[in-house]
Amino acid sequence: MAVVEEDWQTKRSTVVERTTFIFNNEFLSDVKFVVPVSTGESESKKVIPVHKFVLAISSPVFYAMFYGQMAETTDSIELPDCDYESLLEMFRHFYSDKVNLSGSNVMQVLYLANKYMVPSLADKCTAYLRDSLTASNVFCILPHAQKFEDKDLEDRCWEVIEKQTEEAVTSDEFASLERSVVESVVKREKLNVKEVELFRAVDRWATKESERQGITLDSNAKRRILGETIVKYIRFPSMSQKEFVSVVFDSNILTFQEISDLMKHYSGVLTTSLPFSKAPRIVRFYQCKRFVKVISESQWGYASSSADRIHFTVNKPIKLHGVQHFGSKGGEYVVSTEVKHTTGGSLVKQSGSYTSEKDKTFPYFGYVVLFDHPVGLVENKEYELVSLIKGPSSCYGEGGKTSIETNGVQFFFRSSLVSSNGTNHTRGQFPALVFSLI
Repeated sequence: MAVVEEDWQTKRSTVVERTTFIFNNEFLSDVKFVVPVSTGESESKKVIPVHKFVLAISSPVFYAMFYGQMAETTDSIELPDCDYESLLEMFRHFYSDKVNLSGSNVMQVLYLANKYMVPSLADKCTAYLRDSLTASNVFCILPHAQKFEDKDLEDRCWEVIEKQTEEAVTSDEFASLERSVVESVVKREKLNVKEVELFRAVDRWATKESERQGITLDSNAKRRILGETIVKYIRFPSMSQKEFVSVVFDSNILTFQEISDLMKHYSGVLTTSLPFSKAPRIVRFYQCKRFVKVISESQWGYASSSADRIHFTVNKPIKLHGVQHFGSKGGEYVVSTEVKHTTGGSLVKQSGSYTSEKDKTFPYFGYVVLFDHPVGLVENKEYELVSLIKGPSSCYGEGGKTSIETNGVQFFFRSSLVSSNGTNHTRGQFPALVFSLI
């Protein structure tokens, strides 16, 4: 018999306080659960004393276990399919309405909450998972969200995967996924990753899967492991020829005919259709718009050698995909746009001819210079945006601010100290920066 303080009931004014007092306590306990405890290389067992009445009013499964027609009569019950810490947390919730969740126990607690039909505890687990969801753990959480048919949590997982694809597919969890989840990923239309990096991740998964299955990687093994669906949904034509030759060519995944057709595609001599989509993945783009007012008259001129410049900083990592420019009705422009470190060194440079069109959301004409490959920007580092423009005078912006918040990213702008065409942080060119989140 456990030693208990005298008149303990009178010192605890609420039912929760009194049930919390007898939690994990042999006092008044009428049944014990025996569960495994892992201690490194060995495994032992621990006992949790409980009270049938508390468990029965908390879970219909325990009610049936203790008070149903086939009620347990033994005072000791073994549960080999759960661990001590997680079962203890479920019981803590029964006794106190509280639970101590962590990254190491939340999945097992969620499993127990669903097994024993405790929706209030399951809700706390899924709320914890939603709040702690990151690109590094999303593929650990997604299969559980699907298993327990938690549509909201599953949608949140896919949102993280779409926004932070590269970080997600390079995580350790991706390499241990079920094949069906890998297939679901490559089928997604919206993925924020270069196709060659997605292929690297899939190739790495196939190698790990072959190890799990004990399969020797001969010339056809990876193709068999991946299956035709995964291979067909990789968009090989959207890779550059250099990426294809250096990464895909020797992977032993594509057939000789597929490699031959893709090489003809890159050389522009392919006369048949490819079984792979040529369209790049859709990336969720955002725009940081700089100005509150646009002067629609074509008054902003362009000298032959004077570039428009602006310095900017972001407070969190992003991928910069391009820059919107002001134009004029039907105006044609030859543009060279570059993003540089202010301390020197070019990050990306894009040149080409552009025709100005009416903006879809604002009443002005303009065009977007998109980079062939997005450039990753880090937080709190200053960059310089430079555009050398040749063409007719355009409209321009006024009322620019030094600090602008867009979709959780804070942009800071300042005027360049280098002689420019007149653009500064309050007026001039560059109505919007096109970016995606990392």
